[in-house]
Amino acid sequence: MTTTMTLIKTEAERTDDDQLWDIALSKDTSFDGVFVICVKTTGIYCRPSCTARQPLRKNVTFLPNNEAAEAAGFRPCKRCKPKESAWVDDAPALVSAACELIDRDEETLALPDLAAALGCTTSALNSAFRRVIGVTAQQYNQARRLERLKEGLRNGASVTHAMYDAGYGSSSRLYEKAHEKLGMSPGKYRLGAPATHIAYAIVTSPVGLVLIAATEKGVCSVKFGDDDEGLQDALRAEFPRADIERDGGDVIRWVSQISEHLAGLRPRLDVPLDVQGTAFQWRVWRALQEIAYGETKSYKQVATELGNPKAVRAVARACATNHVAVIIPCHRVIGSDGSLTGYAYGVERKAALLEKEFEVARAAEGAGGP
Repeated sequence: MTTTMTLIKTEAERTDDDQLWDIALSKDTSFDGVFVICVKTTGIYCRPSCTARQPLRKNVTFLPNNEAAEAAGFRPCKRCKPKESAWVDDAPALVSAACELIDRDEETLALPDLAAALGCTTSALNSAFRRVIGVTAQQYNQARRLERLKEGLRNGASVTHAMYDAGYGSSSRLYEKAHEKLGMSPGKYRLGAPATHIAYAIVTSPVGLVLIAATEKGVCSVKFGDDDEGLQDALRAEFPRADIERDGGDVIRWVSQISEHLAGLRPRLDVPLDVQGTAFQWRVWRALQEIAYGETKSYKQVATELGNPKAVRAVARACATNHVAVIIPCHRVIGSDGSLTGYAYGVERKAALLEKEFEVARAAEGAGGP
């Protein structure tokens, strides 16, 4: 009955505790170490994944960690042993140690082996990663392995050598994820994307020339520049053997949307993307897309919203690897002191983009628009 009552609540009615209760019912081990469940009738606190008999919802409260639970008078459960891992209340240190092992290991540690090397459980390791950088240890491991694969392919290694050097145990495991992560097969990527069709256009905007390129899946590049040649060279840098065509394909329909956006005539963009990034990069990019037109946030604010105020540099790196300017609006991220800081296309262009957005937003607000 408790579960049914929780599920029929509207999103507006649901509280944070409702969401934590749903997690407790699911026994999701990836949240172990993120919070603890305290049972008022027994005086015991447990991991979210504890398999002991489910208490009544009215008898449960939630606290952030073991120390908070014990300070409130609760004692650890003897079944799930929430204090078993020495790392449970030191997630940043655990993640730092894990990342160091992942980054220096040439063959990619399996998750159980990684946890064993650190003296913790796999669930504790994953939950620490979720708390600190917002992805699981496995997702981080996969992202680093993909980076090693791409580096090997770019350096001219055969697919087989690059595959094993990156830690892929078999070609089937590599190819089953290749299309999703690389946008094409590893062999095709290594050869510079032969037969991949990319259409592009270069148009004039209020902030200079802008190149917009797209595959059949969506926009893959939006770049600002001062001359056609430089923009074309940048587009060919990653895919030197792609079939690149000017003013062709589906790119034309996206050009009008983006041009209108830059001119302040279309505050909202609805453009499909075909870009690759790690799980963390995508978390940052989605956060940037949520910054309202005419507003800005600091790198620290974005990092805090992602659950890790110390990840300012990681957020800045994710902004720097954004290949679709404006669609993913990294220009809306500024320094904590209000300074515009760096921008791949120049601080002056960043200032002009923001000024146009502020102007349009102020005008819409004065006219009672959205």
